[in-house]
This record gives sequence, C-alpha cells and structure tokens, in this order.
Amino acid sequence: MTLPSYALRPATVADAALIQCQRDAMFTEMGQDPARLAQVHAVGATWLRGALGRGLYTGVLAEAGAEVVAGAGVLWQDLPPNVDTSLTVRAYILNVYVQPEHRGRKLARRLVEHLLAECGARGVRLVSLHASDAGRSTYAALGFMPTNELRLVLPGEGAA
Repeated sequence: MTLPSYALRPATVADAALIQCQRDAMFTEMGQDPARLAQVHAVGATWLRGALGRGLYTGVLAEAGAEVVAGAGVLWQDLPPNVDTSLTVRAYILNVYVQPEHRGRKLARRLVEHLLAECGARGVRLVSLHASDAGRSTYAALGFMPTNELRLVLPGEGAA
C-alpha cells in the first residue's frame, strides 16, 4: 500500500469555513454535542475569516493531492510580560485536526512543528495549547508540559 504524500500550505481567508468544519469535527470527536456546535458554526467561520485577514490567526493545512486532510493554527495573543518572557506576544495553538483515515502518520506533529517554527521565526517563546486525550502524547513528545490553568464558564449571553 502506498501512503499519500502530504504538502503543507498556509491557510487563507478563503479556508475559514473549512477550518471551522475541522474544528466542529474535532469537538464532536471529543464528545461535544453536534447540535450545540452547529449553533456556533457560522459565527466561528466569520471569526476565523476576520482573524486570518488581520493576521491574528495563522493556519497551516495539509493536503493529500487537492484535498485538505488536516490543519492546525496559532492565535497570536497580546499579553503582558511575565517571568517566562519579556515579550508581549504569546502563541496559542488550536484547531489541530487530522481526518481519521489520515491519522497515525505524524501529521499532527508535523503541523505543530511547522507552527512552532513560525513562533521561533517571530521570536515568540511562550506557546500554550489545550490537549485532547488523543493528542496529549504528541504534545508531550514536543516538550509541552501541563500547567495549573483553571476554567470557569459564567452563565449568560454566549453560554452554550
């Protein structure tokens, strides 16, 4: 059996809907309710178009032939300096997704390595992400370590 070769390319504004579909698939596989995800699909795609257009979000997509089969992105965050970095830009990796039939070929690792190289090229030293159970070992192998982050979702507008 011949494995497909994969080409990486930058995501463009035109890819926003595709990235949102990958994001929906990722959260569905992690157990989120597809009906609730459908409620935020359009606003998510709109946000991605704007973030890609403004350079707030940088994405990379993997193609097998003409088909996009995986993707990942980085959100550039404006935050104050801390003990780990004097820079005010941090990177938050998100939307790492590989179609099921293309898994097991280290595509997620390749995508994240590409984004980490972009972080390095920009001088960004502090990179974070949230990992699914399935992705945790990939991120640990790349040097990511657990932190003490907590989360609270307040009730009200926008609460899903």
